[in-house]
Amino acid sequence: MILRPEIRDLISALWREIEVLRVENAALRQEAAELRRQLDKNSSNSSKPPSSDGLKKPPRIAGSLRGRSGKTSGGQAGHAGGTLKPAAKPDVVERREAEACRHCLAGLTAAMVTGVEKRQVFDLPEPRLTVIEHHAMIYRCARCRGRTTASFPEGVISPVQYGPRARAAAVYLHVQQLVPEDRVAQAMADLFGAAGLCPASVVAWGERKAEAFEPVAARIAALVGQAPVRHLDETGFRVAGKTQWLHTASTPALTSYRVTAKRGALPKGFCGGVVVHDHFKPYFTLPGVRHGLCNAHHLRELKALTDIDKEPWAGQMRDLLVEANAAVSGAVAEGAPTLPTPVLRTLIKRYNAIVRRGLAFHRSQPPLARPIGARGPPPHRPGHNLLIRLHRFKHDVLRFLYDFAVPFTNNQAERDLRMMKVRMKISGSFRTMAGARTFARLRSVIATARKQGWNILQTLAANPANLIHALA
Repeated sequence: MILRPEIRDLISALWREIEVLRVENAALRQEAAELRRQLDKNSSNSSKPPSSDGLKKPPRIAGSLRGRSGKTSGGQAGHAGGTLKPAAKPDVVERREAEACRHCLAGLTAAMVTGVEKRQVFDLPEPRLTVIEHHAMIYRCARCRGRTTASFPEGVISPVQYGPRARAAAVYLHVQQLVPEDRVAQAMADLFGAAGLCPASVVAWGERKAEAFEPVAARIAALVGQAPVRHLDETGFRVAGKTQWLHTASTPALTSYRVTAKRGALPKGFCGGVVVHDHFKPYFTLPGVRHGLCNAHHLRELKALTDIDKEPWAGQMRDLLVEANAAVSGAVAEGAPTLPTPVLRTLIKRYNAIVRRGLAFHRSQPPLARPIGARGPPPHRPGHNLLIRLHRFKHDVLRFLYDFAVPFTNNQAERDLRMMKVRMKISGSFRTMAGARTFARLRSVIATARKQGWNILQTLAANPANLIHALA
């Protein structure tokens, strides 16, 4: 059948319109899927913080590293109680005497005492500062008639001033407990009777303490650089209305913070070893180090692919990683230095097979629509991108299997950064970069002191040289 030219042109125009509609439909379906993915994200399947979940708590994560212990809530059988114990030498003893018998109302005397029942009350003393007045004797030499004044203790430079422990308490409230400086002044007045303290003094004390602690913070950073395994992470915060970055490099015993204008500003002085991180690409440019990737991030991504995208391989990979971590934990508990070779080979073989199945699944999917005028390689789905990462960085993902010193996650660094987020929620941004660096330096010393088991108030009042010696 021969069609007339105008019919052929109409059919061609219709086919072109159908093709345009097909492309638009694919783009709209792709956009709708991405929007659904964003709406279904929460703290259990992405890097969103738990506070973003709102009042609706997400269900317990199936296969979570924490899981269910099977124990009832509260104290367990055999748990040592943490109640107060009587002091052997109380500070004050008050005698309580009776004047009449509670039965017949006859009079009682000291000679009738047959025993003592003791009860102790642990309480705070009346809040007040102790005032120490130093008298420096002034001498007139009998020989040359020269005048000599005795020396005051180190740091006593004004006619009236607060002492090192009072200053340490104010810095502790401001930097460790994250109380704003005006409320620190109120707390010091209420707790210790320091009614004349002003917020500007709290800020000045923090600045001077941070300056004195500069060599301590530098020593902490140097020790982290020499550690065989260290954790790296970063978070953004606002300084004078601009986004800046707080970096942490930490170990279970040390914490070092840095404030920079660029997220990709890398730490310096690392000597070999392993850095654990969440696959932030600039970390891969650190010279002479090996890498361990955070599998907590992988588990969250895999949960999103299982729950939202319904990709069959994702649940298998999630189960494998959880099982591998359990195998390492069991080996460590038994004192084994490595996994048994058959177990290690089986886990790696399963890992490779799951990656191959996942890649095959994505090769069978229709390609994603590309925006008009887009350049570069074709876009991949989130699951495809994760598979490529799991394939290319297999040894970094599974390093915890080979080296038991490398943890399964980067939770150490995330815990070290959490207080910055709390500080931002309480006080918002910093006014100056100098203030942000003061906070970071003091937090480096305080966080390290906490990990070392030191008393924080004593640390803030200590000589920096003594702290450096204690770290060594």
